[in-house]
Amino acid sequence: MKNVERIVRDVAERGEAALRDWALRLDGKEPARAEPSEGLPTESLLALADAVRRWHQLQRPPDVRLEIAPGVELERRWVPLRSVGIYVPRGLVSTLVMCAVPAQVAGVERIVVMTPPEGSGLVAAAADVLGVDEVWAVGGPQAIAALAYGTDSIARVDKIVGPGNAYVNEAKLLVAGDVAIDLPAGPSEVVVLAGADADRHVAELELAAQAEHGPGTVCRIVDVNGDAERALDEIETLAPEHLVLLGADAEALASRIRNVGAVFVGPWSAVAAGDYATGGNHVLPTGGWARAVGGLGLESFMKPVTVQRLTRAGLARVRPIVEALAAVEGMPAHAKAMRR
Repeated sequence: MKNVERIVRDVAERGEAALRDWALRLDGKEPARAEPSEGLPTESLLALADAVRRWHQLQRPPDVRLEIAPGVELERRWVPLRSVGIYVPRGLVSTLVMCAVPAQVAGVERIVVMTPPEGSGLVAAAADVLGVDEVWAVGGPQAIAALAYGTDSIARVDKIVGPGNAYVNEAKLLVAGDVAIDLPAGPSEVVVLAGADADRHVAELELAAQAEHGPGTVCRIVDVNGDAERALDEIETLAPEHLVLLGADAEALASRIRNVGAVFVGPWSAVAAGDYATGGNHVLPTGGWARAVGGLGLESFMKPVTVQRLTRAGLARVRPIVEALAAVEGMPAHAKAMRR
């Protein structure tokens, strides 16, 4: 991973020239806008986009306002980010939908897509259908660095989202001190929690489907074996990206799961349906991150702004509280500011 750090630092320091050098060295092509190609299943893409849009529209957080005390009012409102960079792995048009559509619903003004040259035509075609017009055929850590620090041709963004390979994820972690990221989505994971009456064929189908994501994919079955508590504890420790619940107790167990990216309940709830059709976001935490964070949602493309309003009487009302706490913390200027 030392090479990843070297690439990121080089692009941060030399900008366009470094981006070009690394793109040629690693991808064999100069950085360029991606041109749409044929072969896109447009009708299916639009069906997925519609489901994602409708599901994420419901997730808009409410603005709230409260008078804490007479003359002391607080307001919290949600605003969209100005710009978002999306990393789309080679040819994964569904991932573009999962990232771009929620950003559009949130009201993000600028959406820029980075994707490896191979397969970039299909991603550009999907972006065109979705109304996203800035798609670059640039992959790897150099793409992440360009989004984070900007170049002559690519303006920096406020946040980077989207999954990638180990090198892309390492780059995201390296730039996280300078630009917000969603989460470091590593190798994919599926765990099947199987009751005694679970259909083992269905379980094997789920493991095989997930294994298509490539080397390092975690595919595992946890048998209940009459001890649901032990099985649940194991799931909570694993904190998997995807969890499939099979067996008569699947529905009862679903509400007890805390550490997971997404739960699929029962034999008909295929993970692939979530990947391509239901509208639930498939950019999910891996590597144990599900203990603390969830997958992409509308709030991933927004931020809260707090507004505080005090009247003269309100300031006088809270003055004794401020003076007492400022005194114990050794902040005399805080107390002085209250005596305006």
